[in-house]
Amino acid sequence: MTDCDHNCSGCGVSGCGEREEPDFRAYLNENSSVKKVFGVVSGKGGVGKSMITGLLACAAAKAGLKTAVMDADITGPSIPTAFGLSQQLDGGEFGMIPAVTRLGIDVVSLNLLLEDKSDPVVWRGPILGGVVKQFWSEVLWEDEDVMFIDMPPGTGDVALTIFQSLPLEGIVVVTSPQELVGMIVEKAVKMANLMNIPVIGLVENMSYIKCPDCGKIIRPFGESHIKKLAVQYGIPHVAEMAIDPELAKAVDEGRIEEIKDNPLDKFAKEIL
Repeated sequence: MTDCDHNCSGCGVSGCGEREEPDFRAYLNENSSVKKVFGVVSGKGGVGKSMITGLLACAAAKAGLKTAVMDADITGPSIPTAFGLSQQLDGGEFGMIPAVTRLGIDVVSLNLLLEDKSDPVVWRGPILGGVVKQFWSEVLWEDEDVMFIDMPPGTGDVALTIFQSLPLEGIVVVTSPQELVGMIVEKAVKMANLMNIPVIGLVENMSYIKCPDCGKIIRPFGESHIKKLAVQYGIPHVAEMAIDPELAKAVDEGRIEEIKDNPLDKFAKEIL
C-alpha cells in the first residue's frame, strides 16, 4: 500500500485497512434515554400494522414499562388517530416534546406537526428518511424502557434508513393469511436478514373470525401460513389475530388503550 494517497473515494481496492465504512447511525441527544427499540414492519399496506404497534405499546405500558411510539410511516401516519391524539407537538429546551397518551405512552408523529392532519406529505425518500432520524435525535425521549417504531410498508428508503440508523433490538413482521401476502412478507424478512436485524416475532392479522354464537373458527382467507413461515425463517414468536369489529371500531375512535382483553398481551411479554 505504498502508493496509497488515502483518498478512499476514488479507490477500488477492497479489504484495505485504510478504508472507513460510512456511519449511518443516528444518535439520541444527551437528555434522552431509550433502552430497547423494536420495529413493526409489513411487506405491504393494509394488514393492520399500526393497530399491532398500538396494541404492543399498550401491553408494554400496562406491564409497567415506560413506553414510546415513533410513527415512522410518514406519508400515512395513523398512530395519533388510534390513541385519540390531536394536539400539536411543542418544542422544549432539550428538544421536541412528545404527546402523551392516557396510559402515559410518549408518541411522536408527523400528523401532530401538521396544521391540517388531512394534508398530504409529498416528499421524496431522502427527506422522509431524514425526518425519521430527526424523530430519534431531536425529540426528548425521557427514560423510555421500550420504543415501538411503526414503519412504512415495504422495503424502501425509510425502512432502510431505520435499519441502518437506529439501534433496533429486533422487528415484528405483520401479515395477513393470503398466499400472496406471505410471499411479500418473505421480502421483508429477507431484507431484515440482509441488514442483520433479528426478526423476533410474526403476527398474522385477520387470521380468522370466531362465531359469536357457537364459537366456531372460520378462516375467510384460507388456512394460515404463519407457522410455516416462522419455522422456515427461524422466527421464535408468533400470534394470530382475529377479525374483531369492536377492536377495529375502538382503534378508529381513538380508544385503543381502553381495550380490556388485549389479544397481544402474551405475545408482547414473549418478545419483551
